[in-house]
Amino acid sequence: WAADTEKEIISGKHGEIPNKTFGDLLVRYAETVSVTKRGAQWEQHRINAFLRDEFTDVKLLHLKPEIFSEWRDRRLRNVSAGTVLREINLLSHAINTAIKDWGWLKINPLSGIRRPSEPLPRDRIVTDKEIEKLLFALGYDYDRKPIGVSERVGAAMLFAIETAMRAGEIAKLTWEYVNIEKRAARLIETKNGHKRDVPLSGEAIRILEQIRGDTESVFNLQTSQIDVNFRKAKDRCMINDATFHDFRHLAITRLAQKIDVLDLARMTGHRDLKKLMIYYNPTAEDIAKKL
Repeated sequence: WAADTEKEIISGKHGEIPNKTFGDLLVRYAETVSVTKRGAQWEQHRINAFLRDEFTDVKLLHLKPEIFSEWRDRRLRNVSAGTVLREINLLSHAINTAIKDWGWLKINPLSGIRRPSEPLPRDRIVTDKEIEKLLFALGYDYDRKPIGVSERVGAAMLFAIETAMRAGEIAKLTWEYVNIEKRAARLIETKNGHKRDVPLSGEAIRILEQIRGDTESVFNLQTSQIDVNFRKAKDRCMINDATFHDFRHLAITRLAQKIDVLDLARMTGHRDLKKLMIYYNPTAEDIAKKL
């Protein structure tokens, strides 16, 4: 013990790193950092899940890459590589915050582990037949004002196809920032934090006129309501591999045939054209029609 303590004193660890666990670090991060983010709910949910794992009981002084490598391998047996990468990014940011702002650690042990390979981007395009089935399952009617939550989710789905807006952006859209005459909607809160204006097609205007009400929110939906109702609808239709975000892929693929790529990037909020290409998923048949 004396020899180990002497080594720690020489290395500058002893007396500087507090006698706290990695779980204590995550709890402080959740209470002071996560709460300031738009994705606070997701982060806090993840951190609560981390706290049930044995690696959060390790003292900060004893954190080392092997502990996180073992945790990574356990996670990969249950979830996708993409999920593990997102979790590693969260853990790494928490540790870096502890290093730079709190003085709790000297180095980031996560920087020494192998990260899973990036998963291939999705290229799922929802078909017209699947859209028809989903609208039926959601109870949406083109000729009737959507009243219930499920019907409004159907309207939001069609709106996503016309505008390439994300579910969260649709849920936060308010009438204050919709201009029917100029055929444009302004998004104040976006994923990358930059405001953007989205042009509205004739079909998008029709959806807005159909759903217009006396609420401040255009669709009067929470992101969680969109997610839950869409999942139920696709289960009823036995469409197992689709997500609501796939409508962004579909919208961008369709819009790319109509407008210039720079206009498309401005409309969708992409500042990197390489990332925009991830969402452009035409079939060989679609491209062949242009030849």
